[in-house]
Amino acid sequence: MIRQRKRGENGFALVLTLVVTALMVAVTAEMIHQVYVDTSLSRGFRDGQQASLLAESGISGGTKLLQMALSGQNYSALSDKWATPFKLDDETGTIEITAAEEGGRINLNGLVLPNGELEPFTQAALKRLGKRLQIPEECWNALADWLDSDDLPRSGGAESNYYKSLNPSKRPYSAHNAKLTTMAELSLVMGFTPEIIVKLRPFVTIYADQPGAPLSQVNINTAPKEVVAALDDRIDDRMAERILEERRLKPFQAPGELSRVDSQISSSLAARVSVKGNVFRVISVARVKDTARTVEAVMRLTGGRPDCLSWQEY
Repeated sequence: MIRQRKRGENGFALVLTLVVTALMVAVTAEMIHQVYVDTSLSRGFRDGQQASLLAESGISGGTKLLQMALSGQNYSALSDKWATPFKLDDETGTIEITAAEEGGRINLNGLVLPNGELEPFTQAALKRLGKRLQIPEECWNALADWLDSDDLPRSGGAESNYYKSLNPSKRPYSAHNAKLTTMAELSLVMGFTPEIIVKLRPFVTIYADQPGAPLSQVNINTAPKEVVAALDDRIDDRMAERILEERRLKPFQAPGELSRVDSQISSSLAARVSVKGNVFRVISVARVKDTARTVEAVMRLTGGRPDCLSWQEY
């Protein structure tokens, strides 16, 4: 009897020891895993912070390079050094900086004059561009209603009454009745579907090259072919290609130099084209190990100190 009791106690002790040992192994494994996770998170956070700082420094450096490159010339062109992506490697990580001029695009905010009337040149240019991109003409009247200060809808347009009547699932809102502040805002305007915005984005901007300028201009040295062709009814694809080839060989240093291609076009566009832009979108991508950060800034380079118009980090 005593032997059986001892044998049972020994068996129980063995089982208890095995259970405790298993629990200790599980706890130890969990602790090791938690330490690994915490260390990985700590390293990931540190790498993310370093990448963010590198990306921010890339914006500062890229902006300074733009200022230096443009300070000694009266034009900006795609043949300039600033138009080539710049990459830098060091012991911390890598930075890649690209710059694109906003002045070579059509300014959407220039569609409506301060008095609420449509600006004829911008309206015509957007219609030509829209025809090429297969964008319905009604979109431009909807955009004009979004920009002007009144609540009177144009033909095919929309004002606050339309937006407030939207399905509750779309969260009804009012027309902005002011200039676009971001390109993303365009998605709120009637008719501007995601597909249309994607097609339109490379050719338009919301930034005026000169603050307070009554009429917007397009830099003929940096405008893509689609924008060049949209500037005048007489500019077909063939003439647009001639303009691009002419500026490649020698950038235009004054609007009147368009006469190298066509004197009549040069005369009619003299007040609506420029040869030097002041607003640039600078994108800095930094990588530290497996972590990447991007900073995208829109900078206006008029005067001594750059003016930051937009800043995004992602």
